[in-house]
Amino acid sequence: MNPRSLKTQLILWYAGLLTGCFGLLAVATYMALQNSLVGALKENQLRRARQVAQLVRDQGEGLNGQQLGEEIEKRYSPGSNDRLIRVSRNDGVLLYLSRATRSQSFDSAALPPPVWPPQPESARAVPLVGGRRLLLTAHKVQTERGLSFLVESGAPLDEVQSDLRKWLAFLLALFPTVAIIALVGGYILVKRSLAPVDRITASAERISSHNLSQRLPVPQTGDELERLSVALNRMIERLDEAFQHSRRFVADASHELRTPLTVLKGEMEGLVREAQLPSDWRARLGTTLEEVDRLANIVEGLFAISRLDAGEAAAEWLTFDLAQLAYDTADQMSLLAEDKGIRLDCLTSKGVWVEGDRSRMKQVVVNLLDNAIKYTQKGGDVHLAVKAQDNKAVLEVSDNGVGIPATALPHVFERFYRVDQARSRGNGGAGLGLSIVRSICIAHQGKVEACSTPGQGSRLHVELPLTNPPVDPQDKTNKYEYPHA
Repeated sequence: MNPRSLKTQLILWYAGLLTGCFGLLAVATYMALQNSLVGALKENQLRRARQVAQLVRDQGEGLNGQQLGEEIEKRYSPGSNDRLIRVSRNDGVLLYLSRATRSQSFDSAALPPPVWPPQPESARAVPLVGGRRLLLTAHKVQTERGLSFLVESGAPLDEVQSDLRKWLAFLLALFPTVAIIALVGGYILVKRSLAPVDRITASAERISSHNLSQRLPVPQTGDELERLSVALNRMIERLDEAFQHSRRFVADASHELRTPLTVLKGEMEGLVREAQLPSDWRARLGTTLEEVDRLANIVEGLFAISRLDAGEAAAEWLTFDLAQLAYDTADQMSLLAEDKGIRLDCLTSKGVWVEGDRSRMKQVVVNLLDNAIKYTQKGGDVHLAVKAQDNKAVLEVSDNGVGIPATALPHVFERFYRVDQARSRGNGGAGLGLSIVRSICIAHQGKVEACSTPGQGSRLHVELPLTNPPVDPQDKTNKYEYPHA
């Protein structure tokens, strides 16, 4: 998962926000529970202190510590109940102190001395041994003669702390579950919310200059995504109109130029054949005729590309054996390789069936072989191979010629692109051969790629969809070679 993607960020934000809210709710719940438990214990102890204070008032002036203690033990039994009761007078006299508890949870005699609060009632936490605490509440009572007594009642916070620890352990155990639920829920919600974006992206990836008639799906959501899809479709429509205008211009210009160039070429060839023509004029006309012929080839290339872009390649498709086509084409071009002293090898597997325009695919093989032969030095090698691989028909042309610089490699399929002086006008190229190859491959739902090492050669790799043969194919295991030296 890409951490920079919008989907990941939304999932993390959603999960973080939900988990953070749960964390705040857990803290608030813990504090509320703590206040509730401590408050209940505090109120219980204050009520006990008020009851003991009422005993002090009832005895009045004849208050006797022994009788008070007996009455407290009789009614409340603080030691047995793990509670503390202490009654003190304002002159420092201790009238009653409960005995040690049966559970030995704390020592009454070891507690700090009474603290007289300014208000009638108070509560404080007293530390005990082992990090434990005792909640000690105090209630002041005054007799008619002005004597003041402090009644204290206390209880350990062990049960409260135990309940809080259990609740905290429950929250900590629940936290990872909530985090996982938040992540999964965020993933599902974000995936559903961004599903239209994925569909729009997938459709946009399939649209190129050859299928601008396609449009992006428009989600009927009434939100920003719908408006974005509509705006992008309008932009694609404008681009389609511009491309169609450009293609029509190239096609019309190429078509209009073909006739005058043909006439011009014929007239010049007639002049060259005149016997009375001086030799210097004959040489000049020959050079001009070569340029006219080159210009005618450029016009034919542009016309071919415009027809391919217009979708005319699929007008008369049929199923044919690409391996046989490549083999026959290599046989025809063997003389061109022999003239340059180049060895041309053809290694194919029988029965590599494709569907398309046979003449156009032959043009692909011719252009690739011609390009390889043209830029391979004398004594070099050119290899042509055709095979079926991964449900694809693969055609490769490789050589050990001059190669292509790495900076020029991404541009070799662009129209009129020239690499350097080695691929200049001196070789008769116009920079349209590989562009025509790419247009034919795209029209056949295929692709072409180039890789090269300067000084060591180049390799052109073509992939086309395989198809079923019209009849039982020949034995695909048979291979044949066609070498030329």
